Amino acid sequence: MAEAEEAKVEGTNEEQRAGAEAEEEEEVDVKFRLFDGSDIGPVRCNAATTTVAALKDRVVADWPKDKSIVPKTANDVKLISGGKILENDKNIAQCRAPFGDLPSTAITMHVVVQPSSAKSKPDKKANKLPKTTRCSCTIL
Repeated sequence: MAEAEEAKVEGTNEEQRAGAEAEEEEEVDVKFRLFDGSDIGPVRCNAATTTVAALKDRVVADWPKDKSIVPKTANDVKLISGGKILENDKNIAQCRAPFGDLPSTAITMHVVVQPSSAKSKPDKKANKLPKTTRCSCTIL
């Protein structure tokens, strides 16, 4: 009986290793949906080794020249997949939504461009608010 349990554990370990190897070698297609509904891609990449930062670099490099809004750097780009803003240090496998046994199709990531110059400008209305340092109260 101990031999049967050992064989069962070894089989489980082999299945886990095979699953991990399949995940490491898994190639996926990723396409990027731009603000006007057009797409970049699909781009073929390894799900376990390709990071979100690398995808952002690819988006900036492949950006169509005829668009009115153009990101200057990868920091100007946000990628959204499954309703979540993706973090630069994560890889595609960590960001994918678990869809179960759906047929593999291209993963669509939405691209939002937020130029860095817009982030650093202070809000003019906030600066025009009067500053009050006195308190007026009536004591009866």
